[in-house]
Amino acid sequence: MRPPPPGVPYVLGDTHAEHERLIRQAAIFDPFTERLFRDAGIGPGQRVLDVGSGVGDVAMLAARLVGPTGAVVGVERDAGTMVKARSRVAEAGLHNVTFMQSDVGHVVSSELFDAIVGRLILEFLPDPGAVVRSLSTLVRPGGVVVFQDAYWGPLLQLTAHLPLGARCASLIYQTFQRSGANMDMELVLYQTFQEAGLPAPSMRIEVPVGDGPEIRRWIYDLFCSLGPRMQPHELSTSVFGDLGSLLPRLEAELVSTKSFGACIGLVGAWSRRPPAAR
Repeated sequence: MRPPPPGVPYVLGDTHAEHERLIRQAAIFDPFTERLFRDAGIGPGQRVLDVGSGVGDVAMLAARLVGPTGAVVGVERDAGTMVKARSRVAEAGLHNVTFMQSDVGHVVSSELFDAIVGRLILEFLPDPGAVVRSLSTLVRPGGVVVFQDAYWGPLLQLTAHLPLGARCASLIYQTFQRSGANMDMELVLYQTFQEAGLPAPSMRIEVPVGDGPEIRRWIYDLFCSLGPRMQPHELSTSVFGDLGSLLPRLEAELVSTKSFGACIGLVGAWSRRPPAAR
């Protein structure tokens, strides 16, 4: 989750419905995030800082990678969301995860971390380079900084042949854009690491697609979470008719066109903090 400026509501909200959407989304994204983390070198015994933890999915993923000898500290701005994350961690039986309430740009720790991670967070920050620079001071020399963010092009391309799906994807895109999100993270992420004083990162782009129920309803879920924000941004949903029937209509469109479900692409980057000079 992103930390919006004071007085500016988070575009996706902090409702129970949004929390449940994030959990369904994590079922799609977690395999891609896990592969990114493993390739970046996150493993047993490490101490990891997860920024923008939301309801805790990335923190729990990292906790399983570092195992019982490691530890994960999740950073979340919204108190209610953090309560949900703690409950889910307890239910999962994970004893190596704790959370702190903080803005991601003002994290304070008396100990250094082996890794700093985040998923779908930097796109919402006005100056991601400054935030990554600040966070990188909390990782030990030789430690790794790993972020995964949104790449919007594939969603628009893979829904272009679907009249209803394409209209939904376009309105979702416009809502994020007008809310101030950075819609070019596939380019910005590479620059962000260098602006933070880190070596040029290793990069990866992957696109979740498929026929599973979570991925087939992903556009609908996101559309519903963004609904309350569309009107303030002068975007109308009237063209969609009865929103109560939107999900079955989207599903029928996929069936009639023999199409798979698609999401945003995921662009990942990782880099290591240079060793301290001798």
